[in-house]
Amino acid sequence: MAEKYIHFIANYDDWVAIRKLKIDEKTDAFTIMEFLAGLCISVDNKIEQNLGKIVNIEKVKRSLEELEYGKSEQEIAKILREVNSGRVNKVIKEVIKEISEKYQKNELKEIESFCKIYAFRYALKKCNLAIDYSFAESPTLKKLLKKGKKQTK
Repeated sequence: MAEKYIHFIANYDDWVAIRKLKIDEKTDAFTIMEFLAGLCISVDNKIEQNLGKIVNIEKVKRSLEELEYGKSEQEIAKILREVNSGRVNKVIKEVIKEISEKYQKNELKEIESFCKIYAFRYALKKCNLAIDYSFAESPTLKKLLKKGKKQTK
């Protein structure tokens, strides 16, 4: 039987990561799940960092910081409207316009969708909604999050 494993290697700018998991008959689903969640967190952080190299993501973030966050369905719905069609969306359109001469129309549309995803994730996290695996109550993942925050500062 062929050896089973997951290997992830990154050597990009300040991101040097080697994550390996050898899978055998003793490896349980929990171990695999936790490994993959840690990998997702690391990859998501790098997506956001690279998005910030393309557009003025700080401008989008500032527009998100101006919103009033809450936990009720109405408050969350209001936040979603602001990101989807309100003032945050207007800021996203502005940052896309700022780079419009560098990219083709289809690329701009794709970058805009990354900006919206960033904005939705940011806003929903501010509403304390568990929208990704970084919210899991896992000591292993919490260590990865702390390590990731130190590296991005």
